[in-house]
Amino acid sequence: MNTGRIMAIFEKNLKEFTRNAMLFTTILLPIILAFMYSRMGGEALPAMLVYLIVGVAFSAILCSGIMTMMAEENEKDTLRGLMQSPASMLDILAGKSLVVVLMTAVSLIISFLIMDVAFEWSIASIGGLILLALFFLNVGIAVGLTVDSVATTSVYLLPIMFIFGFTPMIETVVPDSDHFIRRLTDYLPLYQNISLHGEETAVPLLILLAWTIVSFLYVMWAFRKRMSDEEK
Repeated sequence: MNTGRIMAIFEKNLKEFTRNAMLFTTILLPIILAFMYSRMGGEALPAMLVYLIVGVAFSAILCSGIMTMMAEENEKDTLRGLMQSPASMLDILAGKSLVVVLMTAVSLIISFLIMDVAFEWSIASIGGLILLALFFLNVGIAVGLTVDSVATTSVYLLPIMFIFGFTPMIETVVPDSDHFIRRLTDYLPLYQNISLHGEETAVPLLILLAWTIVSFLYVMWAFRKRMSDEEK
């Protein structure tokens, strides 16, 4: 990877991100939710609500942002030109990823300040956040590589946000804790991060690592598919 090329791609895509109203307004979604939850009162917000904001930010900004940017390249047929430029595919992905990581971090920091998040972040919980971020980033990249238009991304984004980003909301849809859907959700990535604030550390981290590895395999498959399509 070339640092200079990565930063050039980062600066170019940062300008495009801030000029794109649809992408830029996604930053506001976690902040609005954080403001609503902060008005609920009480001494401290439970970890579930804090991680719901994290899930919203990771799915609505991190995943959606990189997905949309990659889809735009496919739609405008500019990805082929980028791939034929001196910049490698890793340079391109790294530059675009830095943009959405920065925007997600800004949104989360503001949200946490609004909610006055007080609980301590252990090494395990920070590691869990990194794995969760990699999972959402990989899913966004993979989908962005496989779709041919920005409009198509919504077909993938809605289930991704509901299943992986808004996971705790499933409890309101399926209140029975013994229901098989609720049992399945216990293995979803976001719940592992919530568990890391309890007594468990090893099992949730292993499950998160497994999800991250699967997402990397998804990216590799999508990359090979895009390469084969470009060669035709």
